[in-house]
Amino acid sequence: MPYRLAVLLTIIVIVPLGYFARFTAALPGWITDIAGSLAYQIFWMALVQFCFPKLSIAKTAIAVFCFSCAIEFLQLWQPPFLQAIRATLPGRLVLGNTFVWSDFPPYAIGCFLGWLLLSGVRQLRSEPARSRV
Repeated sequence: MPYRLAVLLTIIVIVPLGYFARFTAALPGWITDIAGSLAYQIFWMALVQFCFPKLSIAKTAIAVFCFSCAIEFLQLWQPPFLQAIRATLPGRLVLGNTFVWSDFPPYAIGCFLGWLLLSGVRQLRSEPARSRV
């Protein structure tokens, strides 16, 4: 399977899983926050890899982590135009609305898990085809 197709399938799977994890009432709030953050990081890593498949997965992980941290710090800034964006569901999902220090460890773990996942996908693609006996 081509790498980009496998990454696209990852995106297709992780988006509903992330929404379920973030918005399910079956789990405590702190678990849904962590699970949603993990899925968020994996989604962004997969999207970057889909757009730039030759980019190093490690560089992708570092860039996504730094970008997510920047967005987290941006939540401390509350100008009216950002508040208007955050009032929408897409704005809230992408930009968040509350700065929380405890979001940083799940971002790091999510990027690590994304790195493992995408490295595995890339490794599967690069293995030689086995002949059937």
